[in-house]
Amino acid sequence: MVGENLLGIPETLLPEETEVIDRLGAGDEPADLAAKFPSSSLVWALLSDEAHAEGRIVESYAYARVGYHRGLDALRKAGWRGQGPVPWRHEPNRGFLRSLYALGRGAAAIGEVEEVERIGKFLNDSDPTAKAAIESN
Repeated sequence: MVGENLLGIPETLLPEETEVIDRLGAGDEPADLAAKFPSSSLVWALLSDEAHAEGRIVESYAYARVGYHRGLDALRKAGWRGQGPVPWRHEPNRGFLRSLYALGRGAAAIGEVEEVERIGKFLNDSDPTAKAAIESN
């Protein structure tokens, strides 16, 4: 049973980032939004993806690292206690999950094997469907 919460730990659902989403939809650039909304994991994940696509691997890794840490801050603020589901189906969680994925991708690119394994487990523990969903986009 993929995605079943066997531990009974409640899901963590991050709050919506309405203004960030609206500004992205209006065509604002992630770099501009990062300066205005530095706590948004989504913005940092987008910057990581852009850098990765352009072959700027170290920058991609660094952006992902920021998004990951900003996401951890948001998760803790939302009641997360270091474990439990962070479901992909809840759209506001996707910025964190995308940053987590990008961090693993960046770690693999620079040969940081232990980090790749740790991040892969964390992503799977958060939501076993997230990796496939991210890779299908």
